[in-house]
Amino acid sequence: MADALEEIEFPCSSCGSDLRYEPGKDSLTCEHCGTENALEKPDDGQGSGIDELDFQSALNAQLPEAQEAEVRTLSCDSCGARIEFDPDLHASECPFCASPVVTDTGPQRQIKPAALLPFVKSEKEARAAMTKWLGKLWFAPSGLQEYARKGRAMQGIYVPFWTYDADTKSHYRGQRGTYYYVTRSVQVEVDGKMQTEQREERKTRWHRVSGRVARAFDDVLVLGSKSLPRSHTDALAPWELGQLETYDPAYLAGFRAESYTVDLPEGYTEAVNVMNNRIEQDVLDDIGGDEQHVDHVDTDISDVTFKHILLPVWLAAYRFKNKSYQFVVNGQNGKVRGERPYSKGKIALTVLGGVIIIAALVFFLGGEG
Repeated sequence: MADALEEIEFPCSSCGSDLRYEPGKDSLTCEHCGTENALEKPDDGQGSGIDELDFQSALNAQLPEAQEAEVRTLSCDSCGARIEFDPDLHASECPFCASPVVTDTGPQRQIKPAALLPFVKSEKEARAAMTKWLGKLWFAPSGLQEYARKGRAMQGIYVPFWTYDADTKSHYRGQRGTYYYVTRSVQVEVDGKMQTEQREERKTRWHRVSGRVARAFDDVLVLGSKSLPRSHTDALAPWELGQLETYDPAYLAGFRAESYTVDLPEGYTEAVNVMNNRIEQDVLDDIGGDEQHVDHVDTDISDVTFKHILLPVWLAAYRFKNKSYQFVVNGQNGKVRGERPYSKGKIALTVLGGVIIIAALVFFLGGEG
C-alpha cells in the first residue's frame, strides 16, 4: 500500500500510459494501446509468502513499522465508507451508496494488507450477473429495470476483511439425554365402543456429564467494513482463501480499495463469537446421546494471529426516492446479492387485477348457475 501522498502508477512498457489489472489474468493491460504487461509475483502465487501477525503485539502497538502505512481516504457521511483515493481527487460519488463524498479524513496510520484475492470476474461479467438477478425481481420499479438495461459501469472495490487464527481448549459441563420407551395402557373409542390399547411412550433419561474439546481455528473471516450490510457479504461466501496472493499494489491498478472501519479488537470480538458457536457444536457432538444440554463452557484461547486481507467486490448503488440500494457481485465467483425497492404502483395494479379476475369468475360462474 502506498504512502498517503504517493500515487500508485504502473506505466505501460510500450507507450507509457497507465495500466489496469486485467481480471482473471496475471497481467496489467494498457487501455491506450492494449499491450499486456506481465505481472511479476513476489512468490509462487500459492500464498506461501503470506505472514500471520501476532494479535497481542498489535494490541500493544508493537507491530513492526513495515506492517503499517499511512493511507489517505475520503469518508462518506451517509454510509460511513472510507475509500482510498488518489491524492489529487477531492470529491467523488460514494460507490457504496451513490452519495457525494467530500470529507477528506487526511493521512491515517493503518495495518497494511497482507494478502488479497485478485478479481477473476470482469466488470462485463459482473454486470451481466447483476442484470440477470434484477430481471428475476417481482414488483421492481421501472427505473430499476432501466438502470440495469443502461448498463452503467459497476465499481470494482477491494473490501477489507480480517482473518484470525487461534488454538482453543474448552472444558464443559452439561447433560446427556438418552431415549427409552415405556408401554402404557390407554382407552380409545373404536366404532362407538371403548377399548384398551397398548402404546409406547418415549421418555428421556438425563445424566450429568463433563469433558474437554479442543480446536485449532484457521482463517476465521470477519468483515472489516461497516458500509456494506453483513447480509450482503455473508451471501457472497464462500471465498476461496486458498487462492490468496501476497499483497501487491499492482492488483489495485484501475480499482479502488476501502480502508477498514472495523478495527482489529472489534473484529476479534466477532471472530470469538464465530469460534464459540463452533465450539458449542463440538461440545454437543462430544456429549453425544439423543439430546444434549450445555450448562457451561469455559474456553482458553491462545496463539492468536491475524492478517488484514482484501477481497474483490463489484458494486453498484441505485437511488430510488432518496434512498440508496446496493448490489454486490463476488469478484471471484460471480455470486450476486442486493436489496431492492418495491413499486407500490405495480403491487396495486397486480392486486387490482386479481380482484377483477376473481370478480369476473364469480360473475360467470354465478350466471351459469
